[in-house]
Amino acid sequence: MKIDPHRAICALTTVLDFVGIDELQHGKRVAWIAESIAREIGWDEERQAFLFYAGMLHDCGVSRAMEHRRLTDGLTWSGAEAHCRRGESYLLECAPLRCFASVVRWHHTPWQQIQQLRVPPELALQSNLLFLADRVDALQAPHLNASQVDEAILAARDQLVDTVRARSGVLFNPDLVAAFERIGGRESFWLAMDPAYLLEYLENYPHASPLRDLGDRDVLALARLFARVVDAKSPFTHEHSLRVAKVARRLYELFELPAELAGSFEVAALLHDIGKLRVPDEILEKPGPLSRAERAVISRHSYDTFRILCRVFPDSPIPRWAASHHENLIGTGYPFHRAAAEIDLETRILVVADVLQALSQDRPYRGRMGSHAVGMQLTAMRDEGRVDPAVVRTTLLNLEELWHLATQA
Repeated sequence: MKIDPHRAICALTTVLDFVGIDELQHGKRVAWIAESIAREIGWDEERQAFLFYAGMLHDCGVSRAMEHRRLTDGLTWSGAEAHCRRGESYLLECAPLRCFASVVRWHHTPWQQIQQLRVPPELALQSNLLFLADRVDALQAPHLNASQVDEAILAARDQLVDTVRARSGVLFNPDLVAAFERIGGRESFWLAMDPAYLLEYLENYPHASPLRDLGDRDVLALARLFARVVDAKSPFTHEHSLRVAKVARRLYELFELPAELAGSFEVAALLHDIGKLRVPDEILEKPGPLSRAERAVISRHSYDTFRILCRVFPDSPIPRWAASHHENLIGTGYPFHRAAAEIDLETRILVVADVLQALSQDRPYRGRMGSHAVGMQLTAMRDEGRVDPAVVRTTLLNLEELWHLATQA
């Protein structure tokens, strides 16, 4: 299980951008802006690449659309530090991305303030560059849409540059502001952020990734990081993905499936809900029945999971396993409506693990169930022909152990 780190970070950054619901590519634009400023002030290619990847990952501590909206409403917000600390925590626990933790920690700290803290000068400058890039993108947000950069940005850029210049020495380092003023006067800088052009740049990125190819242990660490981001979207999904992965991995072992694929299966379980970051918070936390339109929004999350994971794991069963966790054996599941013959044992295990954990956890429309009630519900689903009888039988034989894995912190 090896993946290309550049491909992985680009694809997973798309997931972080889902949090904005209607404002996609924020992380990618921040990466471009940060790298452009670093290039303008003469930083070497290694430092440019570092800021580029830090830009794509800078909002890994943001899971809720409401928080994202507050962060993009103006230049500063008193609650901004919370997601910086959260992002730092996630990255510190992910060995392959640990090098980005500190710059993410300080990326909303004003220049005047960070100079008063015991932050190393190089880190302070890198963090402030990321802060500047992030705020420039917030300022240009009215001129962005899903298909292209609005040419009106070329008329508005002088005012945008003036806004940044007025904060020089207070919010932003004066040398960084001066570099931004120079690149901000070029049409090419703004038009390069057209969605199609930006994706083309990412696909042909000229600098080597600062990360080596990732093996099993690092891929699992990366998957756990993004599982934490997904699970933080709602208090009702706290640690859901992490616990589903524990249950699924244990069932996989009980069925004595190939050990060499156990890591890949665990990654699929960790990332099965990654598309849920696109679902608005109010739908996930609605206490009553969902409308037909709301159910349609929910039902796309597994297909979004499939498309994202196909980019990261193009020659692996991981996307299929992860995206099929809402399929069933009578063909009425989503998003593919697979027939029973098309659903392999690994997927059948993941379906049951997901149901078991969800039933064991509080939801806005019901309380958590004890192990006996969970077993009764799985038995009923088996009798309806929805879930695999062998998987349910093994689950019931090991119910207390699996329920404990589904509920422990």
